Amino acid sequence: MTRPLEGVRVLDMSHVIAGPLASLYLAQLGAEVIKIEPPQGGEVMRVSKAGAQEGITPAGFVALNAGKRSFAADIRTPEGAELVRSLARTADVFIENFRPGVVARYGLDHAAIQAVKPDIVYCSISGYGQEGKWSRRGAYDHVVQALTGMMMMSGDSAEGPPIKVGFPVIDVAVGMLGALSIVAALHRREREGVGQHIDASMVQASLMLMYPSASTFLTSRAEPQRAGNRGYTGSPTADTYRCADGWLATAANTPAQFRRLTAVLGLEALCEDGNALDLASFNAPGGGFVIARDLPYLQQRFHEAFAQRSATEMEAQLNAAGVPAARVRKLGEFLDEAQSSDGMALTPTVYMQGEARVRTPGLGFRYRFDGEADPAGAPLLGQDTRALLTELGLDPEAIQALRDAGAVK
Repeated sequence: MTRPLEGVRVLDMSHVIAGPLASLYLAQLGAEVIKIEPPQGGEVMRVSKAGAQEGITPAGFVALNAGKRSFAADIRTPEGAELVRSLARTADVFIENFRPGVVARYGLDHAAIQAVKPDIVYCSISGYGQEGKWSRRGAYDHVVQALTGMMMMSGDSAEGPPIKVGFPVIDVAVGMLGALSIVAALHRREREGVGQHIDASMVQASLMLMYPSASTFLTSRAEPQRAGNRGYTGSPTADTYRCADGWLATAANTPAQFRRLTAVLGLEALCEDGNALDLASFNAPGGGFVIARDLPYLQQRFHEAFAQRSATEMEAQLNAAGVPAARVRKLGEFLDEAQSSDGMALTPTVYMQGEARVRTPGLGFRYRFDGEADPAGAPLLGQDTRALLTELGLDPEAIQALRDAGAVK
C-alpha cells in the first residue's frame, strides 16, 4: 500500500534532533528525504557516544535518520553550495536548523532557494525565530527551558531551585511542529500552487508545551504556581503518593472520581466534610474539578492511606473503579512491560543498520490502512552522493573532480 507523502522530495540540511525529527516524520510517511551532511565526518550525532567506536552508527542517529538518503557536500565551498541549489530545483521541501543568517552566507537561505524553486516549502528551525535581536543567539534545550519559564514550573516549592524536564522535550516538540507545518504547507501548495517559508522556533515550541498556562498569563497575568508531582487540574487527589512498594500517581479530578477513590480507601466521610471540601461545588449538577477548602488536611489523609497500601494493587483496583492511576515506573520498565503484556498496543518500528537492529517506539501514531514501515536504517555518510550527482547530469569525471576538491564525498 502507498504511504501519504510518496512523491515528495525533501532536502534536509539540519542536524542533531529538531530538524532531523521533522524530516524523519516526512521520510516515514513516504517522502524521499535527502540528508545534506558535511563530508568531514557527517553531522555531530553520527560520532556521538557509541558512534565513537569504529564502524558503529549510534542508535540515536539511526532512530532520527532512518529511511533517508545521504548527500555529503561541503556547503562552505562554492561547488558544494551550488550542488545543493541544484538539488533544490528538484525538491518540494527544504529544511535547515542553523542560526538565522548562517545559510545565507552560502546562498542557501529562503530567498536564494525560492529563486531556483519558486513554490518551495522552506522550513527554518531555530532557537528564537528568524526575527528580533535574540534571533542570532545559539540555543540548547535546557537553555530555552530556563528562558521561557519551564524550569520554574517544575518542582514542589516556590523557593526551590529550577528543575529541567529530564529529556530534550523542546527539541522534540519543535521537530513535531516543523513536520506538521510542512505537511500543511504542502497541502496548500497542492491546492493553490504557492510555497511557504516556515519559521519554527524552540521558544514557540516551549510556549505550545505550556499552552494553557501561557494563555492564562497573557490573558489575566496569573503566573503559574509550582505543582510538583500534582496534576494540572489542582484537584486535591490529582497527586503522587508514596506507597509501601513504590509510588502511585492518581487523577481523581471530578466529584465522581473522588467518590470512587474514597470508597476504595475507606475515606467516604470526606465527601460530606464541608471543612475539607467545597461541598457546593462538589455536589453541583454536572460537577467540575474537586475544590479543596483545607488542602493540607486532605493531603495528609490520602498520603497516610496510601502509605499502607501497595502501588501495584492500587493501580489495578483504582482503574477498575474508574479512577485513573499508575504506579510510577522507569522508562525501561514501562517499555518492557508494555511489550510483554496485552495492556496496550504500541506501534514500535525496527530499523536494520547492517546486522544491527535499532528498535524505536515508532512515530507516536499509526495508520491502520497503510503498509508496514520501511525497515531501512540510516544511510552511511555520502552513501547516495554519486547517485544524486548522476541524477543532476554530472559525468564520472566531473564527480571525481568534485571529490578531489573536497566539495563532496
